[in-house]
Amino acid sequence: MASRLFGKATPKAPAPTTADISQKLGASADGIDGKIQKLETELARYTSQMKNMKDGPAKKQVQKRAMQILKQKKMYEAQRDRTQQQQFNMDQIGFTKDTLVDTKDTVNAMKAGLKDMKKEFKKMDLGKIEDLQDDMADMMEQAEEIQSTLGRSYAQDDVDDADLEAELAAMEDDPSLFFQAEESGEADYLSLPSTGTGEASATTATKEEALPSAQPA
Repeated sequence: MASRLFGKATPKAPAPTTADISQKLGASADGIDGKIQKLETELARYTSQMKNMKDGPAKKQVQKRAMQILKQKKMYEAQRDRTQQQQFNMDQIGFTKDTLVDTKDTVNAMKAGLKDMKKEFKKMDLGKIEDLQDDMADMMEQAEEIQSTLGRSYAQDDVDDADLEAELAAMEDDPSLFFQAEESGEADYLSLPSTGTGEASATTATKEEALPSAQPA
């Protein structure tokens, strides 16, 4: 009922911010600069006029007017400087305020991040991580054993150690015999003299007869 009789209260306008005040002061300083420029133009006209005038009452009258304009110009310049200084102060206050707000947000973000880190760290078990590392090392070792097993050769080794020893002894007795046979493509590692007799000895004898004699004719 009271709102119908007297009307609603006018909402209070928000307080101006430092940015609003800085903008207003900047506009005021620009207006003062405009006035100073007009006075400088008028002053230049009077000083130019005085140069072409002779001393006398007329020149003194023009000189008096020029002095008044110069005085106004100095006053406006002082006012402009004060206004610009106030604008600078407002800008500094606004910058400091913004910096403090940013710093506060940064600190709050750091606190929240630290809290989350602690929460996640509690979910980790160092002992389980070490066990996981050990299990991984065991798996890598088993995998290497598997690869080694898969790379094993299926070929059967039918060479007898006695035959190898006989071949080595023959190479020591007459190396030229072995190398001549190898160059001619007739080397047979298993047919060189062995510890036994029989077919192997007969084959060796046959090959020796086929080789040229080492003694001069």
